[in-house]
Amino acid sequence: MCFALRPLPPRSVLLPLLACCLLAAPLNAQRTNKPLLHGKHWVAVTGKPLGATAGATTFARGGNAIDAACAMLAATCTMWDTLGWGGETQALIYNPHTRQVIGVNALGVAPTGATPEFFRSRGLAFPPEYGPLAAVTPGTPGGLMLMLAEFGTLSLADVLAPAIEMADGYPIEAQAVGAIERFRGEIEQWPASQRVFLPHADPQDPPKRRAPKAGEIFRQPELAVTLRKLVDAERTALAAGKDRKAAIMAAYDRFYRGDIAAELVRGTQEQGGLITLADLDRWRAKLEPSVTTTYRGIEVHKLTTWTQGPAMLQALNLLEQVDLRAMGYNSARYIHTVYQAMNLAFADRDFYYGDPDFPPDEPVRGLLSKAYAQQRFQLINWEHNDPGVRPGDPYPFQGGANPFGDLLEKWTPQPPASATKPAGFQVSQMTHDDAFLAGTTSIQAADENGWVISVTPSGGWIPAFIAGHTGVGLSQRMQSFVLDPAMNPFNVLAPGQRPRVTLTPTLALKAGKPFLAFSVQGGDSQDQNLLQFFLNVVEFGMNVQQAAEAANFLSYQMQSSFGDHRSEPGRLEVRDDVPAWVRQELTRMGYRVEMLPRVYAPTTAIFVDQEHGTLQGAASDTGEDYGIAW
Repeated sequence: MCFALRPLPPRSVLLPLLACCLLAAPLNAQRTNKPLLHGKHWVAVTGKPLGATAGATTFARGGNAIDAACAMLAATCTMWDTLGWGGETQALIYNPHTRQVIGVNALGVAPTGATPEFFRSRGLAFPPEYGPLAAVTPGTPGGLMLMLAEFGTLSLADVLAPAIEMADGYPIEAQAVGAIERFRGEIEQWPASQRVFLPHADPQDPPKRRAPKAGEIFRQPELAVTLRKLVDAERTALAAGKDRKAAIMAAYDRFYRGDIAAELVRGTQEQGGLITLADLDRWRAKLEPSVTTTYRGIEVHKLTTWTQGPAMLQALNLLEQVDLRAMGYNSARYIHTVYQAMNLAFADRDFYYGDPDFPPDEPVRGLLSKAYAQQRFQLINWEHNDPGVRPGDPYPFQGGANPFGDLLEKWTPQPPASATKPAGFQVSQMTHDDAFLAGTTSIQAADENGWVISVTPSGGWIPAFIAGHTGVGLSQRMQSFVLDPAMNPFNVLAPGQRPRVTLTPTLALKAGKPFLAFSVQGGDSQDQNLLQFFLNVVEFGMNVQQAAEAANFLSYQMQSSFGDHRSEPGRLEVRDDVPAWVRQELTRMGYRVEMLPRVYAPTTAIFVDQEHGTLQGAASDTGEDYGIAW
């Protein structure tokens, strides 16, 4: 079955016969494996049931959505839910008092001495995936305390209470145990990590250590001490007459400038890491404006180019020019159209996105220009996948000249590692697919007073390098830098610079009020899954639970942000319930179609029901994500 793929005029009445065959029932009538949550007062959703419970207990203490999100962040870090305490935190917050969306930038920076020359001298084409040399400065503690101080209502002691209790001992889950066993070889390289993750002597070989068993009480006494130090700093400041905000920031100072910082630096440098006391002292978590576009009248907010978030906004600008609904949900025409829009958006991501604190400025206005999207839209091949999609030039759309025009002219995507295996590159037990989807959890919270927050924290996942006696597992985010400006001149490793990350919380407003909060785990797949989730709700009328469980598809055509940064043009993963004739048509169009029982999409979301003044929550059925509402 073949048909020509040409763009439909906006809101065309055409409904291809193929789309009618795809679904036996209306999309908004599809049953879900998890129930849709309904709340009058609040909703808390995150990557683990115990994490959601920490959010619920914080609401029960009288906290607002920001307090609850901070408690969930602390709990999931303590559980090693594909992140640790030394990772990074990204958030968007809707403040009902100012009616503004605020970005939270708590991503660490490359430490002193981290240069392309340093890593090349060790025979590496990219920074390593694991260990002390993979670490940027810790961001999550600072991000949590900044959010709490500025927008929360409870004390740090209240918010950290569930995490401290868990650090004293909680029943460890099978997922974490499996990760420890899988990465035992890496963990055994670092004494502090071995002490935490491999607590039991092997009776057959006592020098060897063994992982805990699922359900066993897992204790982290050194982390518990670190967290109690933060609470003690807050308590001392309050006793000295400091106000709530200043007391929380006293704890912040103890982590980044006090005895915690000193031990973190000592333990890192002892194992060959680069982080210095000056690096920690200079680093700041900060608040910043979001970037935004509109799609069919809905305002969609993302963090700027130190994340990949604007790529979703660029894709929406492209897709607004066609009638997706008329194509039919997950028809060959729909999948091809969305895939090609993502190709164009992610090609720009791969060349233009980086830390806006370092010159030259990223061309954000041009990238998000509707006129630029119209120009890029004309490049779509409606008959066949285009494996040669390149970055565009957005500078004319903001009245400027491209400072890297020579590099843009020569730019090519990174080929697969099999073709260009770099000498000395560290190859871990993680497959390319695992790396593509690596790390991260997601957190959503909303309350009846209008506070809404979306968080995508990550970094410090197992096998984390734990710094000395702090119990803090450090980030592995250094690997998201490149060393060659020909790949991305805005994201070349430099001391003090933030790497461009995949982490991408999302808030959407309708009629100026909160409409959706959503984020997802999964590396480079994140904005692909979030784009499809959003379209599921807006174009196909799904509720948030249906949209979170829906059959996504996944492209690998963009350059990976991890490992060897490879690109795999035309590779397309679909869920195995996509009909055979759709897969055949996609194959004819040049895709290498792979079927999976579930395409990775552990999304968490909250829908604000503006009509009834209530909240709805959702957690995908692909992982252990969990929500509680009241």
